[in-house]
Amino acid sequence: MERTVSSPPSPGSTAGEGYSSIPLGKAVRVPLSLIPQSRGPLRDQVREILALQEPILKSQLVPMTVTSQTVFLRNPEDLNECERILTDYYGAKPPATNFVLQPPCCGAALAVEAWAIGGPGVTIDFTLPHTVIVNYDRMRWIYCAGIRSSETRDGVYKQTTGVLERMKSALASAGSGFQHVVRTWFYLGRITELEGDTQRYKELNRARTDFYHEIEFHCSTIQPNIPQGLYPASTGIGMQGRNLVAGCVALETRREDALLLPLENPQQTPAYAYPPHHSPQSPKFSRGVVLVLADYLTTWVSGTASVVHSNSRYPGNIEKQTEQTIENIERLISAENLSFHGIKHPGARLTDLAKFRVYLKRQEDFARCKAICEKHLGSVPAIYASADVCRPELLIEIEGVAFSKRNPH
Repeated sequence: MERTVSSPPSPGSTAGEGYSSIPLGKAVRVPLSLIPQSRGPLRDQVREILALQEPILKSQLVPMTVTSQTVFLRNPEDLNECERILTDYYGAKPPATNFVLQPPCCGAALAVEAWAIGGPGVTIDFTLPHTVIVNYDRMRWIYCAGIRSSETRDGVYKQTTGVLERMKSALASAGSGFQHVVRTWFYLGRITELEGDTQRYKELNRARTDFYHEIEFHCSTIQPNIPQGLYPASTGIGMQGRNLVAGCVALETRREDALLLPLENPQQTPAYAYPPHHSPQSPKFSRGVVLVLADYLTTWVSGTASVVHSNSRYPGNIEKQTEQTIENIERLISAENLSFHGIKHPGARLTDLAKFRVYLKRQEDFARCKAICEKHLGSVPAIYASADVCRPELLIEIEGVAFSKRNPH
């Protein structure tokens, strides 16, 4: 679909701004991936990012407002200062914000992925903690972020249950419910380490399974060609520390032309159907979730790794794992896969990604991974962060959002 993407940085650059400008009917969505050039004090790097963001938003044809953001931080001791600076900057209109202790691979103190929206009829409510509500075109979006576990001495099961309950309460305060959630993020400290004799990520899966047991997620009732799990798209990824940070996006609409459906990749076993040796309680998420609205297609791509069927591929090889991960995403969002799910639509290509994130287990893989991503994805805005992936042998995970149109002309 028609969109504007910022010019790619100079070869070898690891700093600057990247953004997409995406018209969706009368509204305009702008995702931004912002990285400072300076390597001075945190406050200077934060101010540089805000200085990069302002002219991008002012250059749009309609007034823009930032509604959500993810802040990737190198040093845990910078968290309070960064939070204070951004709180002062946004004042009465704070975006829903996740602060994630994942060092940007480029060496900066922080990187920021932000989402802004503007256009006739767009209304935004900032009055609730952890939550921003956006209404436009008979669509109601609820962005929930910054839900943190309160006690690191608690086990992961109890941390996850508490975070999900607080997320449920935040959605209820917004007049919504967990059944409307289409996308979740879970950032778990020391995700691959053992807690007792069980991996911490497996305990997150156990808690999520129990919490989701009574929830009937709202998806459109068409008959797809493969068994479906009615679960949100999701990312479960590591970070520093022992806490859990989570966020979600929920969507409500009564539009009869809105089609919402979870997606699976035919060459991958659905995560919720993994055999027990991967996790006694399988990860309850879909590989993606697609929203078809009039001529527009929005596809949320879950955290994706080098997995075929249910098995990890190419242990220790960052180049082949990156290629396999990108291939998995390309298959997921393709027209062939949408047709397989009963949706007649041209689908999306890799270049339709509005932004993507890359989580890398090893800092030394950054340059090789980045070169492969740029070969396939071009100038799509991106952030690369250091983080443990949920399986010890996996070196990379990628997530993103794609926007496409039924008739691209």
